[in-house]
Amino acid sequence: MKKILGMGNALVDIMIPLDDDLTLAELGLPKGSMQLFDKERSNQILDKLKGRKWSQSAGGSAANTVHGLSCLGAPTGYIGVIGEDELGGFFVRELINAGVEPHLIHSTEETGRAIALISPDSERTFATFLGAAIELSAEHLGVPSSQFPVPSSQFSVGNIFSHYDYFHLEGYLVLNHELVEVAAMLAKKNNLVVSIDLASYNVVEANRDFLEEIIKKYVDIVFANEEEAKAFTGKEPPEALSEISKLCKIAVVKTGSKGSMVKRGKEVVQIDAIPANVVDTTGAGDLYASGFLYGLSNDMPLKRCGEIGALLAGSVIEVIGSKMPTAVWRDLIGKIQ
Repeated sequence: MKKILGMGNALVDIMIPLDDDLTLAELGLPKGSMQLFDKERSNQILDKLKGRKWSQSAGGSAANTVHGLSCLGAPTGYIGVIGEDELGGFFVRELINAGVEPHLIHSTEETGRAIALISPDSERTFATFLGAAIELSAEHLGVPSSQFPVPSSQFSVGNIFSHYDYFHLEGYLVLNHELVEVAAMLAKKNNLVVSIDLASYNVVEANRDFLEEIIKKYVDIVFANEEEAKAFTGKEPPEALSEISKLCKIAVVKTGSKGSMVKRGKEVVQIDAIPANVVDTTGAGDLYASGFLYGLSNDMPLKRCGEIGALLAGSVIEVIGSKMPTAVWRDLIGKIQ
């Protein structure tokens, strides 16, 4: 069975449902965006939300995707940086309990956290403190960097790429151009299939030229939702799908309740979304990628890959957060089989 490696910002998601969107305006958070804040501002936001119901789960886009893949039975691994604190321990336990092989670097900085504010219409807005996650660098992959002078032998996770077949990269990491380019280059040198999830429209807007260059050079599969695809191409979904497919082997554009579209060469397939009682859309795109990559790594037809992705995405939005109970996973595996 093919092995899939993920790399991303190792974060713990703190999910807080909102009664209305006025809170977002009061906090100065554009609805549906992902904003980066320092520890002080993150603490201020948490203080203003004291007394509200909340829950937490190990998060970060790529971590969610490999977690979902592992729950389906695929062998997986994950690269990230966590702090030596309570949240870091929580993150590691969730990975290991799901069967993900952790390739984690430990830091004296606090583990990163993403405050996920859930609007009444289930849209999520993220206020993210990267914490230790931001320390992930090319040096950790065994490549010297002028920005990370500590000898690589002390911190490097080694050339683990040679032990995997697929490499999934989260788009939030493009804020660190060197890291993304080195990781993608190493993956391709080791003949891995490389996929990237574009992650957030505002991140795409700020890094569009770099993303285009990286995708052209190294990426085989691109996942984007409607807003991210438009930020990347300036076009609506059908045309955006066509534009993205010119840069890679497989392009996937997700359009929420309308389903998704996939293009490989001249082959284009439309996948319907499954009916769902939407509670929280956190993790929908990440779990879609889990299902799609699971199908692709098992040599399934393109439409079947998309259908498995839609099944997982439609199931995770019926729960708070990006993690589903074991009983739900058993049912999903039965449906896939």
